[in-house]
Amino acid sequence: MQITELNNANNFHNIELLAKQVVEGFITGMHKSPFHGFSVEFAEHRLYNKGESTRHIDWKLFAKTEKLFVKRYEEETNLRCHIIIDNSASMHYPEKETRGINKIEFSVIATAVLLEILKRQRDAFGLSIYSDMADYYAPAKGNEKHRRMLLNKLKELLLSTSKATTNTYEVLHQIAEKIHRRSLIFLFTDMLQADKKEDDLFAALRHLKYNKHEVVLFHTFDGKHELNFDFENTPKKFVDVETGEQVNLFAGNIKESYLKNVKDYFNELKLKCMQYKIDYVPVDINKGYEQILQTYFISRNNFL
Repeated sequence: MQITELNNANNFHNIELLAKQVVEGFITGMHKSPFHGFSVEFAEHRLYNKGESTRHIDWKLFAKTEKLFVKRYEEETNLRCHIIIDNSASMHYPEKETRGINKIEFSVIATAVLLEILKRQRDAFGLSIYSDMADYYAPAKGNEKHRRMLLNKLKELLLSTSKATTNTYEVLHQIAEKIHRRSLIFLFTDMLQADKKEDDLFAALRHLKYNKHEVVLFHTFDGKHELNFDFENTPKKFVDVETGEQVNLFAGNIKESYLKNVKDYFNELKLKCMQYKIDYVPVDINKGYEQILQTYFISRNNFL
């Protein structure tokens, strides 16, 4: 399913339906694809181990496959996932008057998609939201009541606005202290900080790696404007949404130097993540949610 079919703002009120559409479309596409780099078979069953009780064998499935499978239950969770969303002011770019979707909306829908997959996989899921402080924290659980609570929180986030600056490095330390059991951690952030304390930021990311957590950084950006600087070459006022700093200029006058600086910054992020064994995934919000799902399945296989 194309991202343009999903990004109608009028549809955002039903994020659960959107998430199901994305997941079903992805699964259908994977079954038709020759690419088999990871499994898209869901964990409602597992192979029977010789010697264990036959009580939970699925005999109907045995009749079809001549293989013994045991039905899985919610308490058999084998993965714990914690999703962290940056809700600072820069994540609400582009503004509603000028775009189809912004970074926070993309991150919210992508999180709902992950929750749908995690539910089907019988895995546990938690959620954190932050800006200049820790705004919300829910530990990982695997039941439907918990998922509903998280979806409601995501709906609230879609309706919110933010003028807060980013304080990623301090907040991540706080979140890391709360996640005690080994987890797969997904972080949605645009990696924009007004104070430029990259060393402190990566110290916080390394903290998330404690207790053998696996960390995936979804570097979320608007490829058209933030990466490619695709603006008309007319006088424009550019405003930093977090600091309020303003500058008037012709886009064409600085485009070459801007592209070089952004490219260098992206490369630096990638190299730093490699150094600290953090999975770095650049995510253009205009290119759909398949990139999130593919990363999930690869990360899940590597984690287990």
